[in-house]
Amino acid sequence: MIQSSPNPAGGTILLIGASRGIGLGMVGEFVRRGLHVIATWRGTAGADLHALADAHPDRIEVETVDIDLPEQVAALRDRMASRTFEALFVNAGTANMKDEIAGEIASEEYARVLVTNALGPMRVIEAFQDLVLPDGLIGVMSSGQGSIANNGNGLHEVYRSSKSALNQLVRSYAARHSVDARALVLLAPGWIRTRLGGPGAPFGVEESVPMLVDVLLGRRGKPGLAFVDRDGNTVPW
Repeated sequence: MIQSSPNPAGGTILLIGASRGIGLGMVGEFVRRGLHVIATWRGTAGADLHALADAHPDRIEVETVDIDLPEQVAALRDRMASRTFEALFVNAGTANMKDEIAGEIASEEYARVLVTNALGPMRVIEAFQDLVLPDGLIGVMSSGQGSIANNGNGLHEVYRSSKSALNQLVRSYAARHSVDARALVLLAPGWIRTRLGGPGAPFGVEESVPMLVDVLLGRRGKPGLAFVDRDGNTVPW
């Protein structure tokens, strides 16, 4: 059973992409910290999220959205129109598990990864920004592999480039909203043992999630964009 923190962070967070892995772990951790969570899934493989919501019906709401589909993003925005959030965090993402080089990947497959990892999160941010409190937080799950400066081995080109595109789009958003008081966060979680990360990753979900939530909550009240890792250290662009 998740126990509430004696010093709850308070407020409501909209967490996009919470049916498994890091996202599911973050739902539980945010609840432990005292937040109310509206958690989304795409409509498949959500048994664990629904079980967690059933255990905490006053703290967790489950909504459905596929960020690849603009009509679903718009529909969720309509359903949330009367709500306000202290934080919006987009965790939804995908990977190309074949380590194909860019010149050989099918156009359709590259488009799939790019839409889910870069365009989809921006659609969510643009759609929900006015529901986030003026001094709230907007965050997206990025990756250290999105760092161009740190690319020393050239592997995972498709995934890397999608996260680099995400970072560029969020930087553009930050430039357009430079006078806002909101905190903007691109979070690089490290290599974690999930369905996306695989069994060989060095970090587990249970040990990683509290660190990631610490970083996010620690950015509240700090306007401007930060690209940071699981320890809160700045990641080179």
